Amino acid sequence: MNLSHTNSGKSHSEQICNYYKFHSHIYDASRWTFLFGRNKLLKMMPALPPQSCILEIGCGTGRNLQRLQSRFPDAQITGIDLSSDMLRVAAKKVKGSKHIQLANADFLSDNLSLGSFDLILLSYSLTMFGDQPDYILERISKNLKPNGYVAIVDFNTTSVEWFRKWMNLNHVDFSGSFLPLLQQKFQPLETEVNKVYLGLWNYFLFLGQK
Repeated sequence: MNLSHTNSGKSHSEQICNYYKFHSHIYDASRWTFLFGRNKLLKMMPALPPQSCILEIGCGTGRNLQRLQSRFPDAQITGIDLSSDMLRVAAKKVKGSKHIQLANADFLSDNLSLGSFDLILLSYSLTMFGDQPDYILERISKNLKPNGYVAIVDFNTTSVEWFRKWMNLNHVDFSGSFLPLLQQKFQPLETEVNKVYLGLWNYFLFLGQK
């Protein structure tokens, strides 16, 4: 993530962690109203080799980790998140699972070593990384095995300025810059862009291969 300091004196990562101190308690109850496409993305998952390795970047409260384990019962699944508050919620959901591990870390840290994965999933986390899209996608690619898959659902664009500003206050990038970069960086297998709430914004789903 972008670790440069803002006018508030806090880094982007610190702002994200502070944001989720409160939102971790209401995340699952509230996000269904605008985090569309998450279930569809899981249905788009390709077949994976036996005992595959899966990474979710920004796993949050563990919602997708449970579904990934159901879909790929013999896979080794890692969920990484910057927010320890979100991971505390996730830990309760995946308690007892031998195939899921959680990591409280910054995915873009130079000191982080995660290994290689058959599938990397990002669900409404990519647009919250800050202003280094090329670097973010390069790090994702480096953590993918040859012919590995990347699956992403996230916000894309809005033509409503007040909504863009409001979402920026909530650390979401609505510039629409990520989907074109994903299509350049990875071989596109499936891509969708869908409007919601009469076009207030649109979101994208992307499945690509290294």
